[in-house]
Amino acid sequence: MGGTREIARALTAATDHLRRHPEAGRVADRTATVVVTEGLRCRATDPLGNLVGTDMPPGLGGEDAGPTPGTVLRMAVGSCAATSLVMRAAQEGIELERVEVTVSSESDHRGLLGLDGVSPGPFGLRVRYRLSAPGVPADRLRALVDWAERHSPVAAAARRPLPVTVELAID
Repeated sequence: MGGTREIARALTAATDHLRRHPEAGRVADRTATVVVTEGLRCRATDPLGNLVGTDMPPGLGGEDAGPTPGTVLRMAVGSCAATSLVMRAAQEGIELERVEVTVSSESDHRGLLGLDGVSPGPFGLRVRYRLSAPGVPADRLRALVDWAERHSPVAAAARRPLPVTVELAID
């Protein structure tokens, strides 16, 4: 994987800065704005213009024109875990050839539809890492995975109760 030295340099600079200025660590995350475009299709954007589109499967009224919101959640957990792992590997000077994170779950659609008192959303997440780093002992790779699991912000949000404030604006 390219960029290990550059990643390590950036992380060293960020770590040094935050040690000197801990108050700079708390930041507002990028806001996500979601607009329903047609049927169940949604367009989610951030302030930089990055875009993610979602849809639902035909059996639930959609057209499968994009990943479901639940799939985007699993993508977010996997992407954050992979990113956290690569960042830690860079800090330790470990060159990774392959990082693949697969996140799966099981849900009951009755919860989404408000049936039978079933809770909506996944019952749990399964995260599977596949790593390749020639010459790096398995215990060091396991330590990277353990570190990533403890420090991945998205996985942390999925693991703990997260206060949610809901507001309504009516046009």
